[in-house]
Amino acid sequence: MLKKIEVQDVRLGMHLHALCGAWLEHPFWKTKFVLRDPEDLRKLRASTVREVWIDVSKGLDVPEPPGVAPRRDARAAAPAPSVPAREAEPAAAAPAADTLAGELQRATALVNQSRQALSSMFAEARMGNALDTEKCLPLVDEIASSVWRNPGAFVSLARLKTHDDYTYMHSMAVCALMIALGRQLGLDESQAREIGLAGMLHDMGKAAMPLEVLNKPGKLTDAEYEIMKGHPRAGADLLAEGKAVGAITLDVCLHHHERPDGNGYPDRLSGDALTRVARMGAVCDVYDAITSNRPYKSGWDPAESIAKMASWQGQFDADIFQAFVKSLGIYPIGSLVRMRSGKLGVVVEQGERSLVAPKVKLFFSTRSNMPIAVELVDLAAPGCHDAIAGRESNAQWKFPHLDELWAGPEVLRRVGRG
Repeated sequence: MLKKIEVQDVRLGMHLHALCGAWLEHPFWKTKFVLRDPEDLRKLRASTVREVWIDVSKGLDVPEPPGVAPRRDARAAAPAPSVPAREAEPAAAAPAADTLAGELQRATALVNQSRQALSSMFAEARMGNALDTEKCLPLVDEIASSVWRNPGAFVSLARLKTHDDYTYMHSMAVCALMIALGRQLGLDESQAREIGLAGMLHDMGKAAMPLEVLNKPGKLTDAEYEIMKGHPRAGADLLAEGKAVGAITLDVCLHHHERPDGNGYPDRLSGDALTRVARMGAVCDVYDAITSNRPYKSGWDPAESIAKMASWQGQFDADIFQAFVKSLGIYPIGSLVRMRSGKLGVVVEQGERSLVAPKVKLFFSTRSNMPIAVELVDLAAPGCHDAIAGRESNAQWKFPHLDELWAGPEVLRRVGRG
């Protein structure tokens, strides 16, 4: 049973169902939770939110005045508030979301939902209609919640793209990568949500690019590349016309292809002229692009991509790139690695204490050149005597089942890759 009440009437023990007001001004990642922390109550009352919806079936109700018999509040029958719909809470039997497997299951539905919303938005932009970017806000909120619970899950899922959905999945991936990077850099909740929105909308200008260039199943000519270099400015113009995004989103959209050494585009910015959020956008955009399969080139292995990016002098802000590596790991989920034992494995989860000691599924012996029974090894566990000797490129080995090893066949099926 839902009730709409004023913020001053909120007390500990109530179940918040929705917050009324501008989404970016909400003080919490989620709105559906029981309010138990006095600090959360203080943050709510200090925010610009003036009314909230509570669910009295899941938490405390508003107390009746002394001497007044309990009655049914007419507002309890009110329709659901006009806030963006959210995913239903997972069933009690679902895997715990604090594990990678549990978060992967929750994230698959969000990936599909985001793909549909972004596909619709790009189609509207291509037809010349005004952009309704507010449709992205609840998606960014849910992606942020997923990244906060387990940074590797959504980021890894969004890397599983096909040629047909590259543009939409790339937008999702950069959103998640920006939030994970912001989390590593110590941004607060509001800032992280805002840069997540910037990441989701950073490539809107591609909706203004000629389809024969955008969807070309081969490497672009110099002339075609010059056309594509117009997408940052086209995107900023589209977003500015909609008047529904802030300066940070416009900045990332316009300048995510700039470089600290001044050799980027469209404005060849460098030094202090290039903002931190634009530098963040550049790192996240390139990482997802080079790890994704394209019609003319297979994506690089995640660990291989990190190593290559580290070698590109002048392209990325050094401090931001270092934080980016910490947010993903030196060997991100899905990386093919060679062990000191001579076995090959796929990184399936980051370790809590060390960037070089993740959890790995071993499946192949280079000594016998034969598959072995799959074995999950926590390299940080006491008594583990194996360790990563280096990264491997699947371009050489051509194993067809690496994604299935870390994600599982059911997850791949649900995101259209099974």
